[in-house]
Amino acid sequence: MGPTTDKNLSLSEAIELGLGHSKKLMLSDAAVEQAEASLQQSKDAKLPDLKLSGAYLYLAQPHLDIKLDLGDNSDDDAGSSDDGSSSSSFPKVHQAVYGMVSASLPLYAGGKITNSIKSAEYLTKATKLDAENDKEEVVQNIISAYYNLYKADAQLRLVNENLKTAVQRVKDFSNLEANGIIARNDLMKAELQQSDMELAVLDAENNRKITNFNFNLLLGLEDSTQIIIDTNAVGTPAQVEGLADLVTMARSNRFDYLATVQRSQAALYNTKAIQGNKYPTVALTGGYMAADIPKALSAYNIVNVGVGVSYDLGALYKNKAKERAAKTQEKILDIRRQKLDDDIQTEIFQAYNNYTHQLKKLDVLQKAIEQAAENYRITKNKYDNALATATELFDADVAQLQARINFANAKADAAVAYNKIYETVGVLNKRVHHINNDK
Repeated sequence: MGPTTDKNLSLSEAIELGLGHSKKLMLSDAAVEQAEASLQQSKDAKLPDLKLSGAYLYLAQPHLDIKLDLGDNSDDDAGSSDDGSSSSSFPKVHQAVYGMVSASLPLYAGGKITNSIKSAEYLTKATKLDAENDKEEVVQNIISAYYNLYKADAQLRLVNENLKTAVQRVKDFSNLEANGIIARNDLMKAELQQSDMELAVLDAENNRKITNFNFNLLLGLEDSTQIIIDTNAVGTPAQVEGLADLVTMARSNRFDYLATVQRSQAALYNTKAIQGNKYPTVALTGGYMAADIPKALSAYNIVNVGVGVSYDLGALYKNKAKERAAKTQEKILDIRRQKLDDDIQTEIFQAYNNYTHQLKKLDVLQKAIEQAAENYRITKNKYDNALATATELFDADVAQLQARINFANAKADAAVAYNKIYETVGVLNKRVHHINNDK
């Protein structure tokens, strides 16, 4: 790793970087391209088939034994045959060339082509919705990683503050111990607390480095980049819609739910396409042919136009299993949609209750900070008046630090839980863009 470089990064900037670097979204884009190519293949079935063929043939000299029944003219012809005339000789043919073009334009195929196109269109829409659903997941992961870094920063900042207090306390206790005011044992306890704080700082620094590295990896930044986040990113907790409203929003916005609906439609048209196998195929046909056999035959401008009909009689009994499989697929997709609807309600309920739980924790932890601060003040006053031990003082100090760390973590967790609600509804990315545009 090279020298570290600091980078100030807001949450919206982090989301933009993460979306542009996500391998998951790259795979989603590739899947969309593949679906669009499959759709084009289905549409191409409406285009005419055009075939060009030709050949050059080398012919060995054939042995021909032609016997003709000439009837009453045999005597007259006999005289002429004696003169060695070449009129009865067959031309020597050593080569032949021919070429042909054939075309076929489907006019009717039992709805197979039209329904296959419809099915492919719905599958393409479903794949695009899958990509949007993946984007929602990626945005939530970025938000979670951003607030993890916020928590790591807060913990490091708070333990550093406590370490400074511990260092100063050791200096103060050293002077008091030197003047015989406190016992040596109290100084040793203060030094032990300083060592504990130094270890806590080392742990916090290590946690911060790991969290920063993982965030760089997520955003596609250099490993040596030291990310400085916006400390105002964790704002005042906001109110959310009621559970019933959130479920209604999800049914019209959850991309995975909408994708399932599109796949059900695709399966329906796929069944219709398979049923089309029972009908005849009608096509407009045409062709052109030319041939040349030197010294024997030349044929050009041989054009044909017509209508061709084909009927696969085997489909009348072979198609039943295919239709049954297609209808079963429709049933499976409908059940999946119903199950997903249940899952969505569960996810929204869990996310909603987790957020309200985090808000209640914040209220409790805010009081805990006040209580820990007051407890430390009272214990410090008692210690100064020899009414409390050094151990009680240090315990009160640690409790105060833990309360502040817990509150900082809870603020970040509440922000993540708030955004999780809108991920489960399917509007997280939309809300992020809306907030950024308002700024």
